[in-house]
Amino acid sequence: MNLLIDKQCRHYSSKESALSAEEIEKLRSATPAWAYDSSENALVRVFAFDDYYQTIGFVNKVAEIAHQEDHHPQLLVTYNQCRISYNTHTVNGVTENEFICAAKIDQLLS
Repeated sequence: MNLLIDKQCRHYSSKESALSAEEIEKLRSATPAWAYDSSENALVRVFAFDDYYQTIGFVNKVAEIAHQEDHHPQLLVTYNQCRISYNTHTVNGVTENEFICAAKIDQLLS
């Protein structure tokens, strides 16, 4: 079981730091389908679906998680794909929040 699912996102101050590359790789083991994109400084995953209806259904579930966690991703939605990109703007990088949301989103598909 992924322990990140039981955690809640928290607010970060601008005085705090993003995770280091080593910390990101360690947490990625809990969310292996997600990738760290250094050009965006974000945790990213692309989800594929059969049609637009399934894609939008998934997007709505992601929106519920984002609302509950008060942590909102960038979404790129097409006919049969949704690309999710997460980072924490106040620290300009990746924090534990991204991994918490990633784990909860992954749980939607299991």
